[in-house]
Amino acid sequence: MNQKSQAIKVNQKALEPQLLAPELVDLPMPVALEGMAVVEVAAAAINPSDVKAAMGMMPYAIWPRTPGRDYAGTVVAGPKEWLGKGVWGTGGDLGITRDGTHARYLSLPVEALVARPDHIPAASAATAGVPFITAYEGLRRSGLTGAGQTILVCGSNGKVGQAAIQLATRAGARVIGVERAGQAYSGHANSKVETLDGNSEDLALQVMSMTDGKGVDIAFNTVGSPYFEACLQSLALGGTQIVISTPNRNVPFDIQAFYRRDLRMIGVDSLKLSASACAEVLRTLLPGFTDGSLKTFPVDESGLIPLEGARQAYLQVLAGSAQRLVLTP
Repeated sequence: MNQKSQAIKVNQKALEPQLLAPELVDLPMPVALEGMAVVEVAAAAINPSDVKAAMGMMPYAIWPRTPGRDYAGTVVAGPKEWLGKGVWGTGGDLGITRDGTHARYLSLPVEALVARPDHIPAASAATAGVPFITAYEGLRRSGLTGAGQTILVCGSNGKVGQAAIQLATRAGARVIGVERAGQAYSGHANSKVETLDGNSEDLALQVMSMTDGKGVDIAFNTVGSPYFEACLQSLALGGTQIVISTPNRNVPFDIQAFYRRDLRMIGVDSLKLSASACAEVLRTLLPGFTDGSLKTFPVDESGLIPLEGARQAYLQVLAGSAQRLVLTP
């Protein structure tokens, strides 16, 4: 086999971290069939969902497969108008129901191709997909309009939290971030981000005080159960809580308070969006990435990992590494 056709393969479900055993294998280079293109992957981020999928935690996943959702690379086969162009993207089907991005080559429908702005390095571009798609979908469905709205973001320094803050401040909304120990917001934003200590027992009261008793229009809860009740109590009449993940599946829930305050709750699972659907979202956001009002996430050189280091990198992500790790096939 050609050495350049290497890919990570997970061949069986593993229920414990120590059993996580991705293999580096040689595969034939994909062929660009009608309506398809082949991308040579330059960089592919490792998301927590990628590792969970490799551990058998996605019941609808197809085995064996190559993990990975986010990527940046160059089109090497397919329609001539795309040949040699830099592209980037993500997909909920990638690494789940079809081979993903942790490989030298990736086969994609042509409609999933999105041109990558020249000023964005491949490694940084490869970190944008899952966070920005998830943040965009949550804010779109919750009715973000911008000026006059206040958005609460729990887990503000996480990647989805940072993406949500970028999108909200770009739209002109006021943003209040929540971080453990009251850490300041460390990401890009288009206006000042106020921050609160997530360890405070009176978090909702503080939010109400900051909003003159009105509450926030949207609470983007990237953490889940630890902030669930505080987010509900922080909402204005008619407000919406967005939930994308949680350590505990069951939480106390006052249904009467919920309907009397005309609240809404939205769950966002970006795995439901195919690579082609994600491409539509990325094209919508492209003007922001082009003019710099939206920024991808920086990647330290130490965060660039060859395919041979995938297993250790997966375990680091599983352990909650704050460093952004990117495979470089």
